[in-house]
Formats: sequence, C-alpha cells, structure tokens
Amino acid sequence: MPVSAAIYGCAGQSLSEAERSFFSDASPWGFILFARNIENPAQVLRLTSELRELAGRNDLPILIDQEGGRVARFRPPHWRAYPPGRRYGDLYARSSEDGLEAARLASRLMASELYAAGVNVDCLPVLDVPVPDAHDIIGDRAYGETSESVIALGHAAAEGLLEGGVLPVMKHIPGHGRAGVDSHLSLPIVDTEVKTLNATDFAPFRALAHLPIAMTAHVVYSAIDAENPATTSPKLINDIIRTVIGFDGLLMSDDVSMQALAGTIAERTHASIHAGCDIALHCNGDMEEMEQVAAEAPILAGDALRRASAAIDHFGLPQEFDEQAGLQRFAALMGTFWG
Repeated sequence: MPVSAAIYGCAGQSLSEAERSFFSDASPWGFILFARNIENPAQVLRLTSELRELAGRNDLPILIDQEGGRVARFRPPHWRAYPPGRRYGDLYARSSEDGLEAARLASRLMASELYAAGVNVDCLPVLDVPVPDAHDIIGDRAYGETSESVIALGHAAAEGLLEGGVLPVMKHIPGHGRAGVDSHLSLPIVDTEVKTLNATDFAPFRALAHLPIAMTAHVVYSAIDAENPATTSPKLINDIIRTVIGFDGLLMSDDVSMQALAGTIAERTHASIHAGCDIALHCNGDMEEMEQVAAEAPILAGDALRRASAAIDHFGLPQEFDEQAGLQRFAALMGTFWG
C-alpha cells in the first residue's frame, strides 16, 4: 500500500470523523502522540488500535517523545516517572558501568509501558552535546557535556528500547546542543567552525549512525549553510548528515509547525522534503495545517522508501524481561541520582 512521506498528530483522545477521513486519504507513514492524546493505558491502546485499523497496517509506526524528566507524555499515576538523561550522566561520571546499566534499564522499562499501549517508536536518545552558554531547551535532557558520555549512554538507551520492541529515534541531528534560543519559538544560529562541530556535536550521531531513524535540528550552522537550518538545507543533509556523519537511515524532520522555520506550513514541508528529509513531521493536529502538509508530502519512493522499509524491518517482539526485577535494579542503581 503506498504511503505518504508524513507523520501526523491527532487532536484528541479518539479520532473524529474528519480525522478518519483525512488520515484515510492521506495515508501517512506514521503518527505521533502527545499529552492531549493520553488519559490512561486502556484509552491509549484504543487510540493506537484505531489508528492501525484505519491504516490497515499492523506495523504502523506510532511515535512518542518519552525521554524522562520534563519531556514525558506518559506520566503518573498511570505510568512511571523517569529521571532526565543528565541523571544517567551523573551516575556515569561516578561509575561508567552503573550509568550504562541504568540508562539501558530505563529505556527497557519505558519500552514495556509504550509497547503495551501500542506505541512502537520513541524519540530517544537525545544525542545533543550542550555547551555552557546554550539555551536550556536541551539542558538536562542531554546525557552529558562530552561526546564520549553522550555516545555511550545514547547507545545504551537505544539498545534498551530495541530490546523492548520499540524503535529509537536519535535527535536532533546534526546537533542542537549549541543553540542559543528555543527552536520551538525562533531560529537558532550556530557560528561554530566546522572542525569543532565535527569533533563534538557531530560525533554522537556518527558513532550511532547505524540506528534506523533520526530527527533533524531546526538549527542554522553558518559555517556550512548561513541561510537554511539543517531541516531545510540540502547542503547540511547531503554533505554533513549523509556524508560526514554517514547516516543512511530514515531522516524525519522535527515538527514543521515550530517557529524556527519560515514560510507557510506547505512551504516548510516542501523545503524539508526537497532538502533531503525522507519524511515531514507535523505534530499539533490542526486539520488546516495537516492539509497543507498532505499537499506537499509525496508518496514514499526511491531511497526514502528504502530507508522507511529498513526502519520498519527493525520492529520485533520484545525480548524476555523480568520487569519487576528490572525496576528494583534500576531503583538501586539510581539511588540519589533519581531526583
């Protein structure tokens, strides 16, 4: 069945008739859930089942941002709270073995909750390497302030998700850690020289370039392309992401409704696909905006289809896991690092 190069959010906790009609016609590659779509486990499973039934695809990707800390769509009382990525970095600084085990266990535990609710893709790990004067939009979401720690912990987190039957999405390629503003609200411009970017910001993505999916950064790197953020820059995508970093997996844009991007939603979608993104992400569930995305998102074909198919080929059943023992071990490892 042909599918379009788009991922959409929906407006509420169940689909409206208008959404059912639109999604049926648009046939997107996948969907993404946010807090507005979530009430309790039974309701989320009904929604994800409804999306799969509508799409007619058991392997339909349904995404979520479940990092822990302040970026978590599943929250208590129905789901467990997890620390932000930096807590694993703090533990890693004391004991690399403990830090890696904790990061992997957290992702494995989260994967159990996600998989049970019908969510099979998590926008994690965060591979950005923040610098001291950067905006806090990344902040403690990052595992640490060195590429070495981010690589090690990001790899452990990705493995935990895959063991639980959930695909990881590394973000925000080729690096959001130096951004001085929040790209949800305005366009960050990074003036760092390429040599430094290559040694630091790009390094985690290069080390984990084997992962199946990556999400772009709405960030301008003026030493490479002074006009366009990575999401809409053919030079950044072709020369840096595909060549220097060596990522040949599925490349999805960050949300095209974020204010870092210029132009209409249709223009942003066209620019991201034209630049080399395989899939455009639209999150807010606004029907008028989604119609603009649909008008510009092509049917997946060629390399984009190859990469999308390869990502789906990574889906698998969760490996055997004693969840209660895992949770006890995780709590013992984290101790005071939980807060």
